[in-house]
Amino acid sequence: MRILGIDPGFGRMGWGIIEAQSSKFKVQSFGCLETDSKLELSERLVKIYEEILELIKKYKPDCVAIEELFFNTNAKTAFLVGQARGVIILSASQNKIPVFIYTPLQVKIAVTGYGRAEKQQVGKMVKTILKLKEIPKPDDTADALAIALTHAFSHKNKKIGVL
Repeated sequence: MRILGIDPGFGRMGWGIIEAQSSKFKVQSFGCLETDSKLELSERLVKIYEEILELIKKYKPDCVAIEELFFNTNAKTAFLVGQARGVIILSASQNKIPVFIYTPLQVKIAVTGYGRAEKQQVGKMVKTILKLKEIPKPDDTADALAIALTHAFSHKNKKIGVL
């Protein structure tokens, strides 16, 4: 199973593609899209949309795993990330790719075994599990790979319907 993991963001969106077979995992690719804050909202959303479509076209994932929104302080940021997340889900749905959602707590538990793990701990476990030479940077990229791994470990979570 090929999984596209996404750490959704408006200014920065981490992504990672892993291949999962039984308990073996292999990284296909990973990266981080940054949108220019000088661009209009609509232009930034189009960039995110186009990036996701390109990843889908290039890697042909079987599913997309994306992190659930969790914001307790900045509502404006939450709305922007929510819009980016909507574009990401739309891109997958238009391509008939199922989307699975995981909370930050689920990701931390799946990857580290501890729900209050720090970002550094998650990064170290991603590096270890995927046999990488170093922790992927920025954190958004390591988080995207952690989200993909979470789905690989247990893909029984809530699924958004495929069109």
